Amino acid sequence: MTIIESIILGAVQGLTEFLPVSSSGHLQIAKALLGVEIEENLLFDVTLHAATVLSTIVILWAEIKRLLMGVFSRHFNEEQAYIIKLIISMIPIGIVGFFFKDHINEMLESPYILTIVGAMLLLTAALLSFAYYAHPRQKEEISYRDAFIIGLSQAVAAMPGLSRSGTTIATGILLGNKKSVIAQFSFLMVLAPIMGEMLLEIADGEMALDSIGTLPLICGFLSSFTVGCLACKFIINIVNRGKLIWFAAYCAIVGTVAIVSNFI
Repeated sequence: MTIIESIILGAVQGLTEFLPVSSSGHLQIAKALLGVEIEENLLFDVTLHAATVLSTIVILWAEIKRLLMGVFSRHFNEEQAYIIKLIISMIPIGIVGFFFKDHINEMLESPYILTIVGAMLLLTAALLSFAYYAHPRQKEEISYRDAFIIGLSQAVAAMPGLSRSGTTIATGILLGNKKSVIAQFSFLMVLAPIMGEMLLEIADGEMALDSIGTLPLICGFLSSFTVGCLACKFIINIVNRGKLIWFAAYCAIVGTVAIVSNFI
């Protein structure tokens, strides 16, 4: 992988992370278009995800700081309750990461990866469409039960091409949560799992670094972080105000093209 390729892939990750269109799916499509082949796909992908997690922390720092300050209160408060909900939501993806990490990496290296990505993008389109047309009674806050169910949807979204943010936001809306509330929860709930996965990859990733190259990995990280910072603030507002049906239409088109291209 060249430095230019890693910068382009980082930019793709940084831009698509905050849209309900599957950043992992777009990464695989971008790799195919660039002709990039990586032995350790998961390490590179997790590194780029870690960069966008860092950009999320930078942009949402005021909210994260408020939650952290609330932890030290001697009386149980809404900040502590919110953090407990975040922890509950992280349990399913932690289980998936522990037991199915190797299977996911094998899937990323499959010659049929574009077909898988395309099918999952079509599923993302269906979920977003369903959430758009559904009109459940809206609740003021996310319940503990909802947090766990949203966490289950995040675990399912470990499939390449199934948008994590799209799946969790759609699930939250179908459960009756406000779009603005669930959007923020969706971006915060991924922080710890991605950083934890990144630390695990660093712990046993010496051979992987040799296969990718340290400099391309760093350049990809910096590109993803920079674009993520620029995109996060604006795209969160777009997701909050925008109609999910437009993202659904986009996912349907890209998913169809990905599937067809794999057979040409």
